[in-house]
This record gives sequence, C-alpha cells and structure tokens, in this order.
Amino acid sequence: MSQFEIIETPLAGCFEIKPKIHEDNRGRFVKLFHSMDFSELKLVDHFEEQYYAVSNQGVLRGMHFQLPPFPQIKLVTCVSGALLDVVVDLRKSSSTYLQWHRVELNGQTDHMLYVPEGFAHGYYVLEDQTVFVSMNSRKYIHECDSGIHWDSLGFAWPDKRPIVSDKDRNLIKLADFESPF
Repeated sequence: MSQFEIIETPLAGCFEIKPKIHEDNRGRFVKLFHSMDFSELKLVDHFEEQYYAVSNQGVLRGMHFQLPPFPQIKLVTCVSGALLDVVVDLRKSSSTYLQWHRVELNGQTDHMLYVPEGFAHGYYVLEDQTVFVSMNSRKYIHECDSGIHWDSLGFAWPDKRPIVSDKDRNLIKLADFESPF
C-alpha cells in the first residue's frame, strides 16, 4: 500500500502528492519519497540532486526550468512556512500547453508537487523563514539553465513588486519564448 495519495491537477502529468502523516504526542513523521511507491505510481523513482532554500515573505523565485537535453522532473514541497507554487506547461504537444496551475504548499499539510519535464516552475513566499525543498531527476547543468519572466504568465501574483534576483528580473517574456519541449 502506497504512502502517497496522487491528486491530479488540471495540467497533464503534473500532480499534487499527499503523503501519509504519522502523528502522535511526539510530533509528526512525514516520508517525502519512497522509490518503490513512486515506481508503482508510475512517477520518476530516481533523483540526482536535492536542495532547499530559506526565504522571507515577498520573495519570488522563478520561473525556472532546464533545457533539453537535460530537462528535469522536480518533486517540490515546503517543510516550514508557506508559499504559493506555480507551474506553466511549456510542452508544445501537450493539451495544456501554456496553461498554468498554482497550489499553496506549507509546513502544515506537507503536500508536494510533482513537476514534469517541460514545465516552468516558481514560487512566491507567503511567510518569513519559509523552507522550500526540491528533488530533481537530473543534476543542475549551468548551460541548460533557463526561465521565463514571472510576470508574463497572465497569473495574478499576490505582490506586483516581489523581491527577485537580477537573473529572474531579466528573463525572457513567455510570449517571446520559443519552447524546445
């Protein structure tokens, strides 16, 4: 029996994953990944790298992806605090091409988002000291690192002037992006 419940999103191949939470008087225990369970659910069951970021309220990171020949599948979650996670389908052959989806991830529900190859991904931080965790199916390759401008999706972010990096401020607009996916 799987430790994970898969919840379909409106975007093809993108899933919200709800782990079983084991809670008692000591606190909570949450399993974020189990290769056999993921394999049985027909999800990627191998991740080459994992990282976390700690951010304050008002920070926006995104919209990022890795170009072919090294696109990544991502499994993302928030283990403390809260964030608004947003993905955009950049796969030309997809029935949900250029559509976006958002979900709130936070340290209370422990839900995760499974982001397929060919999706741009980003998030807006809702609380100070929010901890975001990402597992990636392929390692980071600087030459394949890319993204689209966060404010070009047609999505109403909670803040019109978020705190962004220089890199994210200067990304190409979605309308000008020629997708290789």
